[in-house]
Amino acid sequence: MKRTMKSNLEVSGIYLIILVMFAVILYPLLWAVGISLNPGTSMFSAKLIPDNWSFDNYNWLFNDPRSDYTLWYKNTLIVASFNALASVVMVGLTAFVFSRYHFVGRKNTIYATLLMQVFPVLMGMVAIYLLLNLVGLLDTFTGLVIFYTVGGLPMNIFLVKGYMDTIPRDLDESAKMDGAGHIRILTRILLPLIAPILAVVALFTFMAPFMDFLTPRIILRSPEKYTVALGLFSFINDKMGNNFTRFAAGTILIALPISTVFLFLQRYLISGLAEGGTKG
Repeated sequence: MKRTMKSNLEVSGIYLIILVMFAVILYPLLWAVGISLNPGTSMFSAKLIPDNWSFDNYNWLFNDPRSDYTLWYKNTLIVASFNALASVVMVGLTAFVFSRYHFVGRKNTIYATLLMQVFPVLMGMVAIYLLLNLVGLLDTFTGLVIFYTVGGLPMNIFLVKGYMDTIPRDLDESAKMDGAGHIRILTRILLPLIAPILAVVALFTFMAPFMDFLTPRIILRSPEKYTVALGLFSFINDKMGNNFTRFAAGTILIALPISTVFLFLQRYLISGLAEGGTKG
């Protein structure tokens, strides 16, 4: 009886913690939605549940000639898509080399990759800025994609390599006995097995350009090349008169492509969690 009561209290405590965390996450989201539906431009006079709510701010973003939101959205989708694709390809190939091959300096290279995580990428921003300017990639989507891809490589390589190390090498040996080469082993055998962790990499790298402000602020100069995060900043500075309601509407719409990609990759993410729980 006492054991049952103790178990019920533990379960209730877990649910209480989850409920509190859910409320902490949901509350600012509800406020952002409420502000986006409020008339006017002020954030301080906005209400969580507006008296006269409308979709005027959303309509202004897409239909007003003064709004470049559609262009910013397209730019961000282009950068995010190429970043996710390039990251998955480079991370998959590099992790395969580290996980399946033994070569001189392999261990030191892995340690160096881990050490790179200690230092934030922004520490080398000045050098990166000068390098992109030197090769003519400043103020270009190519330069921005390269920065995102290379900057996320160390952590993603370590993540995918750790997952790939859990896959038995017997599969590789069996494929080699059947005449399969290295590329065929990677694409036909390992790739389907590491799809869950590659889905995680794709999701996180796709999200990065939507959330980041500082990097495009430094690399991009032309207004027609702004990303959503960079463009929305103009709504809360003197250029657009501190329009917080339109800013809130723009931020809410950022969740749409991220949610779409998440739903598309959901089956891989869930299978990855399930396999990770059974491999231990």
